[in-house]
Amino acid sequence: MFRRIGNTVVRHPVWTIVAWLIAAVAIVATAPSLPSNSDESSFLPKSYESIKAADLQQKAFPSAFTPSAIALYQRTDGGKLTAADQKDVARITTELGKKHIDQVQKVVPGQPSKDGRYTMTLVQMDSKNAGQPKQADAAKVLRDDVKQLAKGTQLDVKLGGSAAQALDQQDSSKRGQALIGIGTFAIILVTLLIIFRAPILAVLPLILIGLVSAIANGLIAYATKLFDLQANSSISSILIVVLFGVGTDYFLFLIFRYRERLRAGDEPKEAMINAVARVGEAIASAAGAVIIAFLALILSTLGFLKQMGPALAIAVGVTLIAGLTLIPAVVSLIGPKVFWPSKSWRQEPDNARFAALGRGVQRRPVLTAVASGLVLLVLSLGTLGFNATFDLASGSMPKTKESMVVQDEMQKAYSAGAAAPTDVYLSSADGKPLDKTAFDAYAKKLGAVDGVASARMAQVNKEGTTADFTVTLKYEASTDKAIDAVGRVRDVAHSDAPDGTEAVVGGMSSIYKDIDTAVNHDYRTVFPVAALLIMVILGLLLRSVVAPWYLIASVGLGFGATLGATVWIFQEGQGHSGLMFMLPVIMYLFVVAIGTDYNILMIARLREEAREGREPREAAGMALRHAGPTVAAAGFILAATFATMMLAGNSLLTEMGFAVSFGIAVAAFVMAMFFTPSLTALIGHAAWWPGHGDRAEEGAAGAASGSIGSGRDSDEDRDQAAHDPSVRRG
Repeated sequence: MFRRIGNTVVRHPVWTIVAWLIAAVAIVATAPSLPSNSDESSFLPKSYESIKAADLQQKAFPSAFTPSAIALYQRTDGGKLTAADQKDVARITTELGKKHIDQVQKVVPGQPSKDGRYTMTLVQMDSKNAGQPKQADAAKVLRDDVKQLAKGTQLDVKLGGSAAQALDQQDSSKRGQALIGIGTFAIILVTLLIIFRAPILAVLPLILIGLVSAIANGLIAYATKLFDLQANSSISSILIVVLFGVGTDYFLFLIFRYRERLRAGDEPKEAMINAVARVGEAIASAAGAVIIAFLALILSTLGFLKQMGPALAIAVGVTLIAGLTLIPAVVSLIGPKVFWPSKSWRQEPDNARFAALGRGVQRRPVLTAVASGLVLLVLSLGTLGFNATFDLASGSMPKTKESMVVQDEMQKAYSAGAAAPTDVYLSSADGKPLDKTAFDAYAKKLGAVDGVASARMAQVNKEGTTADFTVTLKYEASTDKAIDAVGRVRDVAHSDAPDGTEAVVGGMSSIYKDIDTAVNHDYRTVFPVAALLIMVILGLLLRSVVAPWYLIASVGLGFGATLGATVWIFQEGQGHSGLMFMLPVIMYLFVVAIGTDYNILMIARLREEAREGREPREAAGMALRHAGPTVAAAGFILAATFATMMLAGNSLLTEMGFAVSFGIAVAAFVMAMFFTPSLTALIGHAAWWPGHGDRAEEGAAGAASGSIGSGRDSDEDRDQAAHDPSVRRG
């Protein structure tokens, strides 16, 4: 099949390129804009208690005041607010309300702090649009207006709250995307120039993957709208890296084999056809493993991950098609001039370093397997200290952003939980009015819960069937202590609810509590499903039942080593309270799925060498000699491109960038180069049971297999193999 694909696109390169250009124009011109949502509650399904509480609040208290933005005032000299300052605050609050800014429903004065140094203006926005870009736009107008109104006073005013956080997150994301994009381009360009010393080859993948990126983004926008998925600004940053990182991987897989075939004496067009035939199945299997792992995120209960899965799967799917069609068409059209001005492509290098590494694996597979396995195992011990944090807003932007400064100052000036109180909604089970005489006792029980600063009955709806009890925690909403405390509040709220009533607990801490539950569900569901499906892909590729088990186990060790190293560096080394809650899921999918690419490439080459009649140990050594440079180049570029996420300046992308780049480096330079080939050499022919895919065909000694996974060579391939130094019998 892959030979037919290669033959078609190489014989008709112009039509292939034209088809891609037409598709790009049509999709980009008609695709809807990709929406973005920064409201954490939108990540959860309706069945969770915090979402039920939010729905009940909308029905029972539609006009309830929930601030979306908070203007925090203090004197420029840091002293206590004077009577004149209080008058200025009152004036600013009144004038701000008269401006009738879009999305703004109410502007009211807030409570001063106990030390008299701070006071607030609270702004309520349309709750139906919480987390949407239009509220970020409203926050920008508010921030400009409130600062303008404070001019000429002794007041320093900053705007915080969820709408302001959405605005700052948006700005931070744009800056991060720009830095990531520039960093990714620079790394790919410089690395390819060093590897090939050919400017055309260095620029070509950037141009082609840029075209693929435009198509992928358009298709993602279509899918997001069609299936009503949630989007988040962080996805765009991840997409840049996935498209260019994975796209460059597949480009390298193909170009290295194309160069090898040219050195073997193939005519240029035939060299590309043979290159697609030989690595097409490996590329397709590698992409299939990534796509399936990403699609496993559909099983997630979090809307953010549900959207990320299909988005990344679409991106990799388009990249795969480009790797098998667009890239071969363009390179075959240019021909060997693609390597200009370098002439080194004409002669096979000694690959002395990789040949030496291959000999080491061949001679000492036990030592290699034990040493590389121990490295992974020791690093994995760090996972025992893993702790999750849930504040997505502060995790996705620097602490210096204005909304983050407001959040920190409010925690110091007020009760830490005052900025995001917890609400307990007590409702009548039979629709009759509640017994108000039980309210005081119920509020006292809620106030007595460990971790609660205060609890009071705030309001009752018009029908008297639902009461809202405001519970202020002692801790900031996203901390572990607040999440534990809200769990205790739930227990008391449910167990001590008066007869004939039902209670639900809402608020940000309650949302984080449910996100924690959802993530734990995803660990138990997404991880094993993704691993099982990747094993199926490996089994189909290798026609083996044995190999997929130790391959997925090695990748699992790589995941453990990556998470452990990330815990040690960020939690132990930098003193972070924990890692972003979604990091292990994302890390698992990237490290397991993309890391499997290198295992697939290495073991496919190992099988190719074994089919030439080589014994398992010799085949492992030769595979490392010939596939090692490709894995090293691809692994370095992909790890470096993911590392550019650390330039974004926020903890979420910094942690993600380090973790995924470290995991890919481990996958390429530890697993694929040492652990996998040494284990395969030790297990021997049994690794390929029951298919015996490593056995040489009778009469095939000295001939290369025509394509990965084919059981019999074509006459054309056997003729070509006689000239190919990389596949001669040892």
